Amino acid sequence: MHNFTTEDLLQYLYNETTPEQSAAIMQAIQTDWSLQETMEVLKASRNQLDKVETVSPRLEVLERIFNYAEKSVEELSEKA
Repeated sequence: MHNFTTEDLLQYLYNETTPEQSAAIMQAIQTDWSLQETMEVLKASRNQLDKVETVSPRLEVLERIFNYAEKSVEELSEKA
């Protein structure tokens, strides 16, 4: 019996597992229809994500986020 998580399957899908992990997951996929189904859903999701056009945020938005994060770190440092 195997206990592969969705994270394990995603790592396998993106070739981020060790050869031993890959072999174990591949074997489990071949024998477990539920795992096969999960992998098909993950593959389809990845394919859909690859088709999504992304837009980079404006520089102003990024600067606001960085300034907010920096301010929060300073406030935490003052309290320590």
